[in-house]
Amino acid sequence: MGSLNKKKLYQQCIAFAEQRIAHAQSALDSATEAGNSEDKSSAGDKHETGRAMAQLEQEKAHKQLHEARELNNALLKINPDQTSAKVIAGSLVVTDKNIFYVAVAAGKIEADGKIVFALSPASPIGQKLLGLTVGKQMEFNGQFYRIKEVY
Repeated sequence: MGSLNKKKLYQQCIAFAEQRIAHAQSALDSATEAGNSEDKSSAGDKHETGRAMAQLEQEKAHKQLHEARELNNALLKINPDQTSAKVIAGSLVVTDKNIFYVAVAAGKIEADGKIVFALSPASPIGQKLLGLTVGKQMEFNGQFYRIKEVY
């Protein structure tokens, strides 16, 4: 499967994580700004409701930012040059049905004209893949996947 470049997939996942961080930071900045302007505007019940909503938005944005940073940290622990005979975090796994990149939950990625599913090693399917070698089979949601190649 030499046509698929694992380093390129890794870079796409890094870009995905960085984009999530940027979006979460932007949402946090907007929520903070909204909360600050709410402090300066009206008074009474409307003011309290507006402040509470701004606070909820800030908390949501903080959580998203934390999750995006965790995603990035998980990627930084992966060496895209490392190969293994068995599936580990960072492995590119070619099955008879799909191609999986066991790194982070970045979803469907198009790379070198192929569809690759980037998934977390902690995900249900990631857990089933970990430790498998070429020729082994695993079952997920009633479907059987035979491992053809591991990079």
